[in-house]
Amino acid sequence: MKQKTKSKIEVAFIYLFFLIMFVIIAYPLFWAVMMSLNPGTNMLVTDLIPKNPTIEHYKWLFTSPKSDYLIWYKNSLFVAIANAIGSVIITSLIAYAFSRYNFFGRKYGLYMFLLLQMFPALMGMVALYILLNTIGLTDSLFGLLLIYLGGQIPFNAWLVKGYFDTIPKELDEAAKIDGAGHLRVFWSIMLPLAKPILAVVALFNFMAPFMDFLLPRIVLTSPKNFTLALGLFNFINDKFSTNFTRFAAGAILIAVPIALVFLFLQRYLISGLTAGGTKG
Repeated sequence: MKQKTKSKIEVAFIYLFFLIMFVIIAYPLFWAVMMSLNPGTNMLVTDLIPKNPTIEHYKWLFTSPKSDYLIWYKNSLFVAIANAIGSVIITSLIAYAFSRYNFFGRKYGLYMFLLLQMFPALMGMVALYILLNTIGLTDSLFGLLLIYLGGQIPFNAWLVKGYFDTIPKELDEAAKIDGAGHLRVFWSIMLPLAKPILAVVALFNFMAPFMDFLLPRIVLTSPKNFTLALGLFNFINDKFSTNFTRFAAGAILIAVPIALVFLFLQRYLISGLTAGGTKG
């Protein structure tokens, strides 16, 4: 077989693979959008292409006295923004220390980060609940935020530390010769150069509270403290519930803040997503 023909076949299979993956990803999204535009609330009588599309379900989420959607949205935004900002600050400080300083336990600290990533978060749910109950932060957004901030440290610190390792230490030394202290070097040199990887950390940790269901399910019990994932689950939790179209409308709107943050950080994400793994 000629090399040119072989290349065309390979390209055709690549495009076929992309087409299959696009259908797998796009079909559930398309189905959810169309379902949210269907009249009625029962999933079993909805059409893939609604004959009489309506935005009544979106209006119901924001205007009905029976809907706590705005409260859940506010809670999710609070946790997401605080988690993104807090994660960037905590992770960058820890990664800077591991990247630039030699101290007792540094090597084993990095090994511990790797070890902690091997175990699923589900293993620690009972212990985390007991901890929050001990300090009085169960059914609290601050308790949920505390777990998010602590749980993200091992993976993100290792990721950002790898990126910091790629920044020449000569820049630090030159700044110190000019009289800059450790915090000045960190703030004026390391952070500006590490914007791509910090943007990735911020995006992933902003998305987490919107997507996570299990942890809020364990920590939060009051509807006024629910996040979106947990609140929307209650729409369809009961076996006699018929709120599937409202559930779909609420799920679609979750993508709005995530898309806005993605667009805001887009110029940093391309380089940041491939960074951090060159050194360890």
